[in-house]
Amino acid sequence: MPPSDLKLRTSVSRMQARDPDFFPGMALALPLGIQHVLAMFVSNLTPPIIVAGAAGFGFGSADPSELIYMIQMAMLFAGIATLMQTVGVGPIGARLPLVQGTSFAYIPVMIPIVAGRGVEAMAELTTAALICGLVHGALSIFVGRVRFALPPLITGLVVLMIGLSLMRIGVQYAAGGVPAVGTPAFGAATSWLLAGVVVFATLGLKFFARGIWSTASVLLGLLAGYVAALVMGRISFAAVGAAPLAMVPQPFHFGFALSASAILGFVLTGFVSSIESIGDVEAICEGTAGRPATDAELAGAVAADGAGTALAAVFGALPNTTFSQNVGLIAITGLMSRHVVTLGAVFLIVCGLVPKIGAVITTIPIEVLGGGVIVMFGMVASAALSMLSGVVWNQRNMLVFGVSLSLALGLQLEPEALAHLPETARMLLSSGVLPAAVMAIVLNLVLPPETSDETPGADEPQGPVLAGDGA
Repeated sequence: MPPSDLKLRTSVSRMQARDPDFFPGMALALPLGIQHVLAMFVSNLTPPIIVAGAAGFGFGSADPSELIYMIQMAMLFAGIATLMQTVGVGPIGARLPLVQGTSFAYIPVMIPIVAGRGVEAMAELTTAALICGLVHGALSIFVGRVRFALPPLITGLVVLMIGLSLMRIGVQYAAGGVPAVGTPAFGAATSWLLAGVVVFATLGLKFFARGIWSTASVLLGLLAGYVAALVMGRISFAAVGAAPLAMVPQPFHFGFALSASAILGFVLTGFVSSIESIGDVEAICEGTAGRPATDAELAGAVAADGAGTALAAVFGALPNTTFSQNVGLIAITGLMSRHVVTLGAVFLIVCGLVPKIGAVITTIPIEVLGGGVIVMFGMVASAALSMLSGVVWNQRNMLVFGVSLSLALGLQLEPEALAHLPETARMLLSSGVLPAAVMAIVLNLVLPPETSDETPGADEPQGPVLAGDGA
């Protein structure tokens, strides 16, 4: 039993543990709040690092200042967006222990937009994120009404496509990163050694350690790889010395630029992200509080997602969403106090205002980050398979899933097949996630259900919309 769980069982009653408004005292709340930060820290920083690398100003670039700024904004606005969820502002926020962080879901859409275009392309992303956040917030009014169209068959497929779309990045980083592609350094034994240290350290801590050591296994695995890189002389601290002690966020740091493909891609992805947030709220309420989520909690969570994304975009950060790994952490500790997560949010905000923290992160060799990314993206795909395990796999559902996956993944692997389409259509259709989601939703709504006569062993017919739901 993890130490934190043991302490909770002896000092907090069952009724108090289920109450979001209960405060367990600073001595318990502070370490549990920091534990939440440790669980999400690496995942929160990975999307801006990947996007900056795709644009051409990431790891190994001559001037890391813009990357440092993006890292700082990721921490700062993850903290602010988390406060929106835990403390709330009017109808915004679920007032539940939901941790917000930079979303992976948008990466397949963002990479084609910024690829090789430098810092200038970030204006299109942040402007699209601003508009997406506003639309996302508006969805909170009626998003519950369309949940019928998104059973586990659909949501599981979307999450799987996110994981599959990103796996190439993990291997590329572990082999030396984009700058090394085409050179003898790409795929060198030393690169794979560093990535391997991270992977095996992470697995060892996850399965043979307990408490915070297990919860923060990815972060500690990266630390092990960092130490190995330091011993090998692969780390320079020049950027840390040059970074200031404190910073003030700059509105529209990257500028303002409208891009139809970016806006449409972000808005469509935001819809999927809102459904993920609803699932996290339901998981917390049913799994820890032992009750269904209220309409106000669901609407508030989606509104905070949108508001946090829009506010972050104004200052140059990427879209935010709820982090499922922290939902799992709440289930482990058994404590539903939103004030615990609030303390973690304050810690993130402080980190976001200190650029030297971001500068230290930029000293991590790309191969070390690659080891962590391989683990994280593999877990995304594994989570998708868990979601899909409850689906009734009759021929209808297999066709909906198979055709959607085949076309979406095929177009992503062979984007030249879309060469005759307009640029916006090419970007959206080659993203992987969006075509998979759209096709699966349409097929699931249009195709008739299979009856028990057509599906041997099925207990009852599956409805045309809820066919993906294994309930």
